[in-house]
Amino acid sequence: MQVTEDKSLLDRLGIWASSLCAVHCLALPILIPLLPLVGASFFAQDWFERTILSLSMIVGFWALLSGFYRYHRQIYPLYSLMLGGIIYWNKDMFGETYEPFTIATGALLIIGAHIVNLKLCQSCHSCETENSCSTD
Repeated sequence: MQVTEDKSLLDRLGIWASSLCAVHCLALPILIPLLPLVGASFFAQDWFERTILSLSMIVGFWALLSGFYRYHRQIYPLYSLMLGGIIYWNKDMFGETYEPFTIATGALLIIGAHIVNLKLCQSCHSCETENSCSTD
């Protein structure tokens, strides 16, 4: 049962990190004028955004690969994570006007991948002794 709790913790951490990244990117245009006043201008730097997203993706791959190998053998959550990360990384591909929508789409795909992975792993609790689960 400890493995399942650790797995759930990773997915929850991934959801939290992805959500934090999305909130950061979406709230930043509103907060930019205030950042110099509080000495936090690094929040507006591209390297900071890329770092948060990279950490989110690392946690995501770790959580989803763990769920894949230990429980459900379903690959589609990884596809959602990768697609969300690619979209999020290239958030300005449609220009500044559509950047919030691109960010939201990427973040939702990443968060959705974690939620699906959690549900797949939870549906396999009865299969823990067999080390695989067939969820069709």
